[in-house]
Amino acid sequence: MRVLAVVGPTAVGKTALGIALAEALGGEVVSADSRQVYRYMDIGTAKPTPEQRMRVPHHMIDVVLPDQYFSAGEYARLAAEAIQDVARRGKLPVVVGGSGLYISALFDGLFEEGARDPALRWALRERARMGGSEALHRELREVDPEAAARIHPHDLQRIVRALEVYRTTGRPLSSWQRERRPRLRAQVTWVGLDMDRGELYRKIDARVEEMMDRGLIEEVRALLEMGYSPELPALRTVGYKEVFPYLEGRRDLEGTIAQIRRNTRSYARRQLTWFRRDPRIRWLDAGAGEEALIRTISAILG
Repeated sequence: MRVLAVVGPTAVGKTALGIALAEALGGEVVSADSRQVYRYMDIGTAKPTPEQRMRVPHHMIDVVLPDQYFSAGEYARLAAEAIQDVARRGKLPVVVGGSGLYISALFDGLFEEGARDPALRWALRERARMGGSEALHRELREVDPEAAARIHPHDLQRIVRALEVYRTTGRPLSSWQRERRPRLRAQVTWVGLDMDRGELYRKIDARVEEMMDRGLIEEVRALLEMGYSPELPALRTVGYKEVFPYLEGRRDLEGTIAQIRRNTRSYARRQLTWFRRDPRIRWLDAGAGEEALIRTISAILG
C-alpha cells in the first residue's frame, strides 16, 4: 500500500497542494490536523472549505465535538482505517497536515493511552492556573527529562498529560513511547513544504486577516453560546484562545490580531523543528508553484 504524506508548517500551502495532488494522482485526502477533527471549529483551524472538499473526498475532518476527548492514539486508529479504505478502492491516500504527534502516531505507532485520571488532571491544571505552566514543566524535567526536552514550557496540555501518565503508571511518558509498535504498514513517500521565513510570516499574517474577515470572532462567540468552555483543550489553541480576552473586554481587536499572528508564527517554528528531525522527509520549496510541485512529487512517486 502506497501513501503520500505532505507535511510542513501552518500557512505554507499544504491544503491547496494536497487537493491538487489528489486530483492529479487519483487520490483522497486524509487530514493530519489535531484541530480539524473538531466540529464547529472551521475558520480558526483553516479547514478546507466546502468547495475544496467537494473537489476530492476528505477524511478525519469533523470527527468529534469540541468537548470530546480525542487522543493521538485514537486519531491513528481512525486515520489508518480511512487510509486502508482509500487504498482498497484503488485510490492514493494523501495524508496532509502539520500535527507532528498525530503523524508520528499514525506512521510510527504510539503507546496505548490508557492512563487517565480526570481528578489529577484537574488538580494539575489548577496548579498551573495559580503558578503558571513553567512550574509544572520544572516538575516534569525532574521525573521525565526526555519528555520535558520535547515539550514547550507553555504547552500546558502536553505537560499535564506527561505528568498524568507518570503519576498514574509510575513510569515516564518517554518510557511508554519507546514501546511503540507500527500503527500502519505502508510504503510512505514523505514530502515537506517550506519557504523563506519572511514569506511564510507574510502568509501567516494574511491568513489571520482572512480569518477575521471570514468571521473568526463570530465563530468563537458561537462556540461559547453553544456552551463550550474556553478551558477546553480544543479551544486553548492558537486562533481561539486569543479571542476570549477580546470577547471579555480585556483586549482590543488590534491587539487580538497581533497576538494571533505572534502565536501562529511561534507555532510554525515549532512545527518546523519537529519535522526537521525526520530524515525521511524530502523538503521542497512551496514557492515553486503548484504545477511544478505536482510534477516533482509525481516523479518522486515514480
